[in-house]
Amino acid sequence: MPRRCALTGRKVKYGKQVSHSHRTSSRRFDANLQPVHLLSEALGSSIRLRVSTRALRTVAKKGGLDAYLMSTDDSRLPPEALVIKRRIRKHLARIESGKIKAKPKLKIGA
Repeated sequence: MPRRCALTGRKVKYGKQVSHSHRTSSRRFDANLQPVHLLSEALGSSIRLRVSTRALRTVAKKGGLDAYLMSTDDSRLPPEALVIKRRIRKHLARIESGKIKAKPKLKIGA
């Protein structure tokens, strides 16, 4: 399993550990990845991803997974996110053409 964010592509970086006496040794800076279930309103289901905490904040700010993916340029998304974005686009196109009905939004806590 790659140590890479499924939405932003953030991955491991390498650098130097510097001691008080300025001796250096190699070290890794791992991305803060968390396993999450993000709800796709268009698909009506949750999607399990390994996402960095920075990406979680961005998804919340944009208004959800669907809004984040649709507002982000394809060249900035990793392959896993592009697959999800294509599924959402295809589902929305089928709803607009009338081939399937839109599912009602889930009401949480009501």
